[in-house]
Amino acid sequence: MPAKRLQSTRILSKLMERHYLKVRYLRFFRPLAWVTSGAPVEILRAMGIEAAYPENYGALCGARGMGTALSEEAEAHGYAPELCSYAKINLGSIFNPSSAPLKGLPKPDLLIVCNNICGTVVKWFEALAYHYRIPIFILDTPFLHDGLEPHIVRYVRSQLEEMIEFIERHTRRRLNQKRFQEVLELSNECVHLWGEIRRMCKAQPSPLNAPDLFVNMAAIVVLRGTKEAVEYYRTLRNEVKERVERGEGAIPEERHRLLWDNIALWNRLYRFYSHFARRGCCFVVDTYTGAWDNPVEDGEPLEALARAYTSVLLNRSLSYRARQMIELIREYKVDGFVMHSNRSCKPYSLGQYDIKRIVSAETGVPGLIIDADMCDSRYYSEEQIRNRIDAFIEQLESGA
Repeated sequence: MPAKRLQSTRILSKLMERHYLKVRYLRFFRPLAWVTSGAPVEILRAMGIEAAYPENYGALCGARGMGTALSEEAEAHGYAPELCSYAKINLGSIFNPSSAPLKGLPKPDLLIVCNNICGTVVKWFEALAYHYRIPIFILDTPFLHDGLEPHIVRYVRSQLEEMIEFIERHTRRRLNQKRFQEVLELSNECVHLWGEIRRMCKAQPSPLNAPDLFVNMAAIVVLRGTKEAVEYYRTLRNEVKERVERGEGAIPEERHRLLWDNIALWNRLYRFYSHFARRGCCFVVDTYTGAWDNPVEDGEPLEALARAYTSVLLNRSLSYRARQMIELIREYKVDGFVMHSNRSCKPYSLGQYDIKRIVSAETGVPGLIIDADMCDSRYYSEEQIRNRIDAFIEQLESGA
């Protein structure tokens, strides 16, 4: 069985509850923007605009067991079953708010979408713009096949300038440069703390397991650039550090150290990972929560933002992702890796079989691919997945 829960998680629960209450309350006093997880929220915060994340709301609904019902609601209104469950959950909550947690998100005044994580979010937010009859800004980040070239940075930076003009035009608010710098500093401090927490999992035994990482990433997604997030991650960092100093692992007897690839299984978060924990397997690192371990570098603010948000994991090549996994396996002394072939997230899932082959060939570490969905339980086969997990762990134990 997993170790006792982190005490900091109680603080996080209250922090997230306040966030959603604040978004709903302040909606009447300041503009509200719905944004994608890969959008430069620092600009919005510096302009005094509240931000809400439909993707995070989708994860919340999935964790509360409402992902399937809300997805079916969207499908009943003509949306295809093949769409991302985050998108369907958000749309379903709009069509039937009475059945949605928190009665859905409050209506936004504008939409900010960035295609650095996928193309689906663009069409999803265009549907929202049509439904609410509100303005939308699309930030285009070119895919990085090789590296981040100077002309790409210039291109994205120019769009950030247009984004500021767009927000000013539709909200009559101006970007305060002093406040902007303060938000960037808070954002960076938050990112550095999160990176420090993740790196503590190099300790043997690891102080955190995958569910700990997935739950505690919430603040860096929705509250990045705030004092509340910085204070929370300082508290979490201190608690994790104490675990390391005591030699306390996330699971009682760590026997195998694993890496996780792709979005969490929100609808079975603890139930799924307990299959591994019971056999002494701890997920000490992952590629998912590391997506928010990407600081805004020093220098001209807009150029730094352009670099940071264009370089996110899902905007990089398969070879880059394979190299990252190889490095993580070596740094964290990983014995095996599990890849979630996530039906909802095609950009994250396509190419996983190639990555698995490359990583195993380079490191000699075995990998497992499971088919599921991050929120929709209709695409999860309990018995089949349990059998594959058991066979994988037997492979680890035999040293094959």
